[in-house]
Amino acid sequence: MEVFILEQFEGTLEKIRFYSEESSYMVGILRCKDGKAITIVGSFPPMREDESLQVSGQWQVHNRYGKQLAVEHWERLMPKTTAGLKGYLASGLIKGIGPATADKIVDHFGLDTLDIIENEPHRLQEVDSIGAKKAAGIIDSYKQYKDVQNVLIFLQGYGVSVGQAMRLYRRYGSDTIKQVQENPYRMAEDIFGVGFKTADKIARQLGLPEDAPQRIQASISYTLSRAAEQGHVYLPRELLFERIKELLSDTGDTLSESYLEEQLRQMIEEKRLFSEIQESGEAVYYAPFYQAEQGCARLLLELESKVSPYSQIEMNQVLGKIQHDASHLTEEQLQVLEEALQNGVLVVTGGPGTGKTTTIKALLTTFQSMRQKVLLAAPTGRAAKRVTEATGEEASTIHRLLEYSYSEGEGFRFQRNEDNPVEAQVVIIDEASMVDLLLMYNLLKALPAGCRLIMVGDVDQLPAVGAGNVLRDLISSGNIPCFRLNYIFRQARESLIVVNAHRVNQGEMPYLNVKNKDFFFMQEEDPEHAAQLVVELCQERLPNYGPYDPLLDLQVLTPMRKTAAGVERLNQLLQEALNPRSRDKLEAAGKGTVFRLGDKVMQIRNNYQKEVYNGDIGLITAIDKEETEMVVTFRDLLQPRPVVYDFTELDELVLSYAVSVHKSQGSEYPVIIMPVLTQHYMLLQRNLLYTGITRARKLAVLVGSKKALAIAVRNNKAEERFTLLDQRLRSGSLR
Repeated sequence: MEVFILEQFEGTLEKIRFYSEESSYMVGILRCKDGKAITIVGSFPPMREDESLQVSGQWQVHNRYGKQLAVEHWERLMPKTTAGLKGYLASGLIKGIGPATADKIVDHFGLDTLDIIENEPHRLQEVDSIGAKKAAGIIDSYKQYKDVQNVLIFLQGYGVSVGQAMRLYRRYGSDTIKQVQENPYRMAEDIFGVGFKTADKIARQLGLPEDAPQRIQASISYTLSRAAEQGHVYLPRELLFERIKELLSDTGDTLSESYLEEQLRQMIEEKRLFSEIQESGEAVYYAPFYQAEQGCARLLLELESKVSPYSQIEMNQVLGKIQHDASHLTEEQLQVLEEALQNGVLVVTGGPGTGKTTTIKALLTTFQSMRQKVLLAAPTGRAAKRVTEATGEEASTIHRLLEYSYSEGEGFRFQRNEDNPVEAQVVIIDEASMVDLLLMYNLLKALPAGCRLIMVGDVDQLPAVGAGNVLRDLISSGNIPCFRLNYIFRQARESLIVVNAHRVNQGEMPYLNVKNKDFFFMQEEDPEHAAQLVVELCQERLPNYGPYDPLLDLQVLTPMRKTAAGVERLNQLLQEALNPRSRDKLEAAGKGTVFRLGDKVMQIRNNYQKEVYNGDIGLITAIDKEETEMVVTFRDLLQPRPVVYDFTELDELVLSYAVSVHKSQGSEYPVIIMPVLTQHYMLLQRNLLYTGITRARKLAVLVGSKKALAIAVRNNKAEERFTLLDQRLRSGSLR
């Protein structure tokens, strides 16, 4: 058996030739103690030149770059000179210490600086301009830094990336190593971005056997969680087992189906999972989704049965007055008002230009005239802001409506629920296509008996990002009163955005060569050229045509993340064009991204503490290197609001000069630019193209090929989601 000897070197990181924030891969020059320079490569946390390192690894020869040390283990060494100490403290690793403060501390304590911070931290107050509060902040940050270094060193041997290690530390704090050792699989459940494979690798290296019950049960939980991220409420048992076997493929034939079945039944017995036998087979649910689906069906049926009916005389009086005062309402809209007065639950759907917002205003007027308390809400801050501006009535997010906040001993939870319902007689939800199953369940639990619920949205748009297909299920059940608005208003018919959106939705090619002011198609089949054209449109042509602000008015939407004209590449190009690097612009590094003062960024997962949610877009308005903080001002929330991010939280943000069509749901932009190329064929679907076009308020520009457009228009196969809400509603009765 061949034995590999790791060689060890100690020295100073003289030069960083390459570093990837995304993969943590670094190529650097280490100046060893004997004066010799060697090239080192491997996975490292963000570092600075002049750091003292001890590394060990094996030599390899790169066919282009020559001899390199492939580092397997590394350790930061404490600097041994005053200059090194100043650079170390001022590197941004310790909150509260910038270059000036670092100079003062080291000038005062000399080479004893780190020993003082470690063992006599109260003495920091001897330094000019460091008071008790600042000293306490520096001490806490230094302790956290030391903890983080221990975590990074522990996890590096298991292939855990620096970003993942930081997320683990934020979740578990100083207990990180203990938690990982006790149950590595918790990582996959608790930490965004840490997959089963990573947790499994650690577990196996810690000696857990391949058929350990906790390994099999973790694979079941992980598979169902991943399915939920793809929109599924449950998985058929056969498909679940198929995916688990793929996940555990390295186990080979040792994993029998009977043993897998045994672990599944154990989890069902413990009520961590639920299963139901359907005509099509057995459906397996993660517990929260089973409870939510059953609960939604039950509560919707109860809402209707407990509604207080209005007499025909009352309805005729109200509708007559509304018809007299609002003569612009169509027969369709008046019919919606009548349905709303008769039913406890109502779905109103329709495409662009069919008067959904006008209908909401009429519903508000109708119920307010009857002295009913009406609450108006939407799934996101962007959507709530838009409906507030359109109706003149204050709307909130559903989370705010349900008072999602921190409760001592219970963590973050909805404060409004069945024991503490909202105070309303009518609740109207706009952009209902974005409401996922779990949010719907929490909303229904918080509605008092006799409250009317009206869901307004466009069912032909992409479904919610979360699990479920609530709006479509309510309509397809046939057991929830539903009204579709079909009449397109004259003003809307004059907009080619609206006309083309409806054509696409009906399976017809959009008009591309009609002279107009709000819809343009620019032919470009080459993806690289299309990407450059998108940049040119954002940088010069559209701002001069509008005039439009490139950051506030223009939004690039694209079907895919990767590819030459995908989200990631376009963001790089657009950042370079619209907010280039300069000496006076501060920068901060996140996972795979350099954030720059003035950049347009998007939150990519819900952060309830900061009250910012997946898809919220803002601008970077401040970067503080000394406090290691960045401020993002979100302008698409109900009120523009600055939100502070620690540098360790930057993995929650991405550049948003370009975003995916899925992330644009619930938003409207003055101008959208959307590449539609055959390169995107995997995601070229009718509802995606339709959703993208309908995000534009003043101008839509498509860049691409007619062939790609035709593929999207013809592809009406909506992505199937495993959900049984429609069936559960069908089996009940609202009458």
